[in-house]
Amino acid sequence: MNTITKILLLCVLGVPLVHASDLPNILWITSEDNGPHLRCYGDKYATTPNLDALAKKGMIYTRAISNAPVCAPARTTIISGMYPTSTGSEHMRSMAKLPSSFKMYPSYLRELGYYCTNNSKEDYNLMKEGEVWDESGRKANWENRPSKDKPFFAIYNFTVSHESQIRKRPHSQVHDPLKVRVPAYHPDHPEVRKDWAQYYDKITEMDKMVGAKLKTLKDQGLAEDTIIFYYGDHGSGMPRSKRWPFFSGLNVPLIVHVPEKWKHLASSDYKAGGSIDRRVGFVDLAPTLLSIAGKKPPAHMQGHAFMGKYETTEQQYGYGFRGRMDERYDMVRSVVGERYIYIRNYMPHKPYGQHVSYMFQTTTTQVWKKLFEKGKLNKAQSHFWKTKPAEELYDLQKDPDEVTNLAQSQEHAAILKKMRKAHFSHIRKIRDVGFLPEGEIHSRSIGSTPYEIARDSNKYPFEKIISAAELATSLKKKDLPEIAQLLMDNDSAVRYWGAIGLLTHKKAGTQAFTKELLNALNDKSPYVQVTAAEALGRFGTKEEQILAVNTLGKLADPVKNGCFPSMLAMNAIDHLDNKAKSLLSLIKSMPRTPEGVDKRFQGYVGRLVDTTVTQLEGK
Repeated sequence: MNTITKILLLCVLGVPLVHASDLPNILWITSEDNGPHLRCYGDKYATTPNLDALAKKGMIYTRAISNAPVCAPARTTIISGMYPTSTGSEHMRSMAKLPSSFKMYPSYLRELGYYCTNNSKEDYNLMKEGEVWDESGRKANWENRPSKDKPFFAIYNFTVSHESQIRKRPHSQVHDPLKVRVPAYHPDHPEVRKDWAQYYDKITEMDKMVGAKLKTLKDQGLAEDTIIFYYGDHGSGMPRSKRWPFFSGLNVPLIVHVPEKWKHLASSDYKAGGSIDRRVGFVDLAPTLLSIAGKKPPAHMQGHAFMGKYETTEQQYGYGFRGRMDERYDMVRSVVGERYIYIRNYMPHKPYGQHVSYMFQTTTTQVWKKLFEKGKLNKAQSHFWKTKPAEELYDLQKDPDEVTNLAQSQEHAAILKKMRKAHFSHIRKIRDVGFLPEGEIHSRSIGSTPYEIARDSNKYPFEKIISAAELATSLKKKDLPEIAQLLMDNDSAVRYWGAIGLLTHKKAGTQAFTKELLNALNDKSPYVQVTAAEALGRFGTKEEQILAVNTLGKLADPVKNGCFPSMLAMNAIDHLDNKAKSLLSLIKSMPRTPEGVDKRFQGYVGRLVDTTVTQLEGK
């Protein structure tokens, strides 16, 4: 094959004619479970000299978000350049398929000539098709590339700041707990101060690791050829940050340094030593990488390049989400603007602080909940342990801790309306598949993918389902008759939202439409059965409670019913408190790690069993 033929073939295949020497090296340094608690972000309590030095020659983003406030969904967003809410992968440690023509971003980079390494965590909620990385694991290193002339893309992920390290004892304190700033939503308690101080200690340890990696880059003479990104993987590991799509859970530090040689690839608003409030998110990282490498991001990627040849205009909003967090179900969507954050709660009957076992290992969580139960917290500190409103709106400029909800403020009505509209526009644009019960995301996409069925109105009548969800969770009593009618629909997801709607109205919904809920105990969908049973079990008569508890008992076994109906049933049983005491022996006999259940969430069933048994035994 002669040179001309090769060039023509490459053009036909859409491969850019880029020489390796025309491509910059790209280094990503990431750290786990930390927000922008760095001195370069204005936090004077922090000790982060290496990141501060990087910021002085790079640029920091003050409105960068992780899109998801927890690791696996956040990492899934990055690897795909797509919102997990559109690919069926929003739930913690779930697993979904992408359409066969979609690739994870390292595959595109490798086609362009990059040597791609990941050190070391993957933990995606999407199946990998084919070889994605040249190297992935603890030994992955740019130094292993076959030629020193070959450009590299390398990730180094530091775990020292992870949630688990905040509670690791014994610990030699460096930062003084008495000097830490306790956010308004946390109680000012010695144990809380100790956890926050240890969190800052771990950030300092992480900063030293960053410094060592940057020194290696410099010592090898690669600094001037390498674009550097540093970012945290979501908000801090402290409770009400991690797992929650408040700004405190979504906001991450993002520092980008572009050496002089590659300044033409910097963003149009790049200023060395500067900062910017441009809204960028993890969904934007993959298209930005491809843009830096000279490749136009594929149309299916939902993010926007903020650097490189294909830089797009600045986006007005960023978008966050919350699905199942470990063993606990929830559904929240959020919109981040320049000044405000809007939050839409689609399961307002659930408290913010559900008992996620892993979160409750942190001392702050335990102390916080005990103080609430003793009535020793103020309004802002108590809020996390209560059920949610349908909508929330916070002024991040005046209220950075997000404790004053402005959703009912007439002064902010226009802002609320505008951001609500942005939310609807976004979920329609990406075809948010999270409005299905988790099990139906997978059952409806057998032989296809969640992304594809979301675009098939027969398999996923999107407008009808989101309309049902909006009606059911608006918390307007006047809508109750219409909500009850949803239980008559031919689509199981619509019926599911009908049951949720009656449940969110507690006694008013349950007692006014008992007949409909009793019929729903025999619904073809286990998700409708469970939700109707929870409503009757919590707010029905004693006879209705017995029927509800029996229904939940039949659906709780993960081996007989599958993991998703089981987890939903176990969540409902937990909400019934002692009303479900007759199920104690059944639950105690359930396997903690059931066979035949996907190993990614196999242990979640066991956590629910242990928590429920402890509660029913009154320990």
